[in-house]
Amino acid sequence: MIENEFNEESDIRSKEIANESTLDAILIRIGEFGRFQLFNYVLLCFPMIFNAFQSISYVFTASPVVYRCNVTLCDSVGSEYWEPWLNFTIPSKNSNFDQCHHYAVINDTDLQLSCSAENFNRSQVEFCYDYKFRDYEYTLAKEFNFFCSNEWKLSMAGTFNNIGQFIGIPLGGLLADKYGRRTMLAIGGFVSSFMGLIRSFTTNYYMFLSFELLDMVAASTTYPTAFLLAIELVGPKRRVAAATIITIFYPLGEALLGILAEQFQNWRTLLRVLYLPAILQIFLLILLPESIRWLLSQGKESKAIAVLTKAARINGKFIPTLNLANLIESNKQKLEDNNVKNIYPIKDAIKVFFWRIINCSLCWFTHTLIALGLSLNSVNLGGNKYNNFIWNGLIQIPGLILPLFIMDSLGRRISLFVSMLTCGLCMIATIFFDGYGVELTLFLIGKFAITCSFQILYFFTSEIFPTNVRSSLLSLCSMIGRFGSMLAPQTPLLINYYEFSPQILFASFALVSGCLTLFFPETANKTLPTTMVEASQLSRNVNGRNCNDN
Repeated sequence: MIENEFNEESDIRSKEIANESTLDAILIRIGEFGRFQLFNYVLLCFPMIFNAFQSISYVFTASPVVYRCNVTLCDSVGSEYWEPWLNFTIPSKNSNFDQCHHYAVINDTDLQLSCSAENFNRSQVEFCYDYKFRDYEYTLAKEFNFFCSNEWKLSMAGTFNNIGQFIGIPLGGLLADKYGRRTMLAIGGFVSSFMGLIRSFTTNYYMFLSFELLDMVAASTTYPTAFLLAIELVGPKRRVAAATIITIFYPLGEALLGILAEQFQNWRTLLRVLYLPAILQIFLLILLPESIRWLLSQGKESKAIAVLTKAARINGKFIPTLNLANLIESNKQKLEDNNVKNIYPIKDAIKVFFWRIINCSLCWFTHTLIALGLSLNSVNLGGNKYNNFIWNGLIQIPGLILPLFIMDSLGRRISLFVSMLTCGLCMIATIFFDGYGVELTLFLIGKFAITCSFQILYFFTSEIFPTNVRSSLLSLCSMIGRFGSMLAPQTPLLINYYEFSPQILFASFALVSGCLTLFFPETANKTLPTTMVEASQLSRNVNGRNCNDN
């Protein structure tokens, strides 16, 4: 009897020790966000800022400039962009002066050639090859004379940038899994900085495009890798806050980019200012510890224990040796089990969740198209384009925070729908309201809404698929979504056909895809599905009633 009680107490104690020996339990013991985590978390904020520079600097380096035809009969060396005689020398287009045409000069020997209305034929226009500029900014447009019919070459810089991301994100993920999160973060950022600096010395357009693409192949892994390292550093109760705060530094980077672009309006100088400090990312190899979870997944238990021991010492905590020994033992067992049975039924999952994947992919496409498209088109609004871009970055911060308060109360699906609907309605409203102030306000509300829904989409996508294919299907939806970001740099060209074409395009996708989100299953207050059967049953709501499921 006594022996049985002793055995029962031993079993209970063994279970308690096992529970205390999980990585999450050890992270709680050493402090979920102590001095060790704080120092490393701050280090991770810098790659997020640099990634904003890398991802979207082409908005200014390859920006169109404001110009008009140089009217030989009227212009002089000292003439300005705005002159009173423009009303009878240049036709109007989209509430502004035509950038590429001027009225033909009347060849009449009886008329004295002078800058007067009677010398211009208002019914005949001619193409111009010389221009007057409004501002002093020096971009690729001035460098390589990309005006009028050649302006599309400027937007190709953004497309090549996103092709680089399309290649780099899956490639970087594979390399990070093989060589380590910290290694890829440091080397990727370092290589990217050299690509950017070399790009600042390019001598032709195609060299610029090549290094724009190579830059993003190297840099595209920065955001997801820094994000993963940030949430893996902290304890379970701090992960949501850690995930939210680290993402805020990307829009802060966008706002800082706008400030620097206004100060350094020569595209070569701007690239050097942005990329030279990024070289310091190579020192993350020394300053930043490798991900503990990655070390354990690779069977490098001794290195993982060394990081945990160091973290405990810096935080002023102590980890019992028995807990560390049990962590090593349980990790080895997991790796052995994983080698015995490593099944990823991706083909079966695609069959079962085919329409859910299609809907999810469309949603990702819509978000990347609109989120990036709004950032790019912000510089085409009235007023100071640098201020517009800065506000475009700052407005994303509350958009990243709001989901924390609405995802559980409203549910993932309704939160996503309302956010996308708000964005679509704001885009439509810009067509009917005049005035720079109103247009900018509606634009920023739309950007806030799509940022909010994008944050929800990240959480939502990870909850609607089962554990054994979750990462694969999340990557699939995200990869297809990249086609939206490839298309986004071309949207400013639509202004040449109709002033509000980009807004109509964004509104159409936001409203259609937003309505389709109502066909997703609700995941709020539900356990993450482990199997395909559990994921299929997400269509049953909390009360047991069936709702539409893709």
